[in-house]
Amino acid sequence: MKILTILTIFIISSTFVFGELPIGEVPPTIVLEGDLGGRLDGTPWNSEELVSGKVIVLFYVDPDESDLNNHVSDALKAENFPLDKYGSVAVANMDATWLPNFAINIKLKSKQEKHKSTVYVKDLEKNLVKKWGLTDDDSDIMLFGKDGKVLYSVDGKFTDTQVKEIVQAVQG
Repeated sequence: MKILTILTIFIISSTFVFGELPIGEVPPTIVLEGDLGGRLDGTPWNSEELVSGKVIVLFYVDPDESDLNNHVSDALKAENFPLDKYGSVAVANMDATWLPNFAINIKLKSKQEKHKSTVYVKDLEKNLVKKWGLTDDDSDIMLFGKDGKVLYSVDGKFTDTQVKEIVQAVQG
């Protein structure tokens, strides 16, 4: 009985504390607009855009943890995946930091200039944490298939093995 209780706690913890999305499922639709956030230009962002006919990597990042997984984005960028088959979205968890929004906006706009093919989005109210169960105050990276189903999902700092795995998953 004790083992069953410990196993149950571990499974529940894995599901809710670590914040990884279930593999093979399409997460619930989220629309970020107005007071909830959206693209840097103020237009809405809809998670249904992840169903785009190409694989999409989504970075959901607390601005205080913005450098935690740079090695992942560097590894993906080094592969030079064709943009008609691969895309990226970076969502800033704006409510997870003490930094003022205007300072984060400046940094995001600078990143958008540098990485023109990445869609940058602001989540002002932790909507992906609340609706998808992602980890707050951290760095979450998910890979979505052409059909919007989750192919890969990791929260926290990627290991070298996980970097190789996500690159291989993008390669298909």
